[in-house]
Amino acid sequence: MIIDSHQHFWKLDLPFDYDWLKSAEHAPIHHDYLPEDLLVEMRRAGVDRAVFVQTQHNLEENRWALELAERNPWIAGIVGWVDLTSDQCEAQLAEFTSHRRFVGIRHITQDEPDDDFLISAPVLRGLRVLEKHAVPFDLLLHTRHLRHVPTLATQLPTLPMVIDHLAKPHIRARQLDAWSQDFRRAAEHPNVYCKLSGMVTEADWYAWKPADLKPYVDTALDCFGPERCMFGSDWPVCELAASYRDVVETLRGLLAGLSASEQASIFGRTAKQFYQLSPAAEPSAASAAER
Repeated sequence: MIIDSHQHFWKLDLPFDYDWLKSAEHAPIHHDYLPEDLLVEMRRAGVDRAVFVQTQHNLEENRWALELAERNPWIAGIVGWVDLTSDQCEAQLAEFTSHRRFVGIRHITQDEPDDDFLISAPVLRGLRVLEKHAVPFDLLLHTRHLRHVPTLATQLPTLPMVIDHLAKPHIRARQLDAWSQDFRRAAEHPNVYCKLSGMVTEADWYAWKPADLKPYVDTALDCFGPERCMFGSDWPVCELAASYRDVVETLRGLLAGLSASEQASIFGRTAKQFYQLSPAAEPSAASAAER
């Protein structure tokens, strides 16, 4: 069972903030991306299930994504958003965790003007609510935020956390040392995991090669081990630099030296355990292609 732990949907006529898609560099992905579009890509790549990850600081996106999941059983889980700084955080969370496929929370920390946002008192209070209810937290960071992860992991030792996109190291510039030091410190904490995702868009969009990604994948494996790493496509953002199938096949190639069990962890078992995904009730996207 191959699980894509990180993908998005958006529909531009919904009342959400898609302004970031209007820039010239994002023009190629400035259109709707919906489950039927991803299903085609997953079938081609042999991927069975997928986890939707939020793009909005808006409770309505949670509701919309859950409706999509109801209609598409291969959507294994929804990582949504609640206002961690609000007194209503726990009430907001309660609405969504009653749904078996609501599996986590993310906040777009990378866009916060305060680099210390994650360790501010209101956010820590909200994260303690997640810890209380055993709801995992996705860390969308830039490398400069990695220094806060050990603090979070120490103060919230039972909160499962996963670093999205390896915290966006500067792959295009081939910068490794400064990122890897803080990355290793984060990995020292057993409640912190890592998504092998988002790498092609941190590399040269038009000239990247698998070899450009290898030092970062190798570092992640060395730090976290296969049991705390999970595959994510970051579709459709990845389409700025690579097709869905290219992302999958590139990672398969980079992991070819691992055992079958280790590869199975990265391509499904880790995500299933981290997000506590329910067993599939319907045929997977990949198996549907065989019928």
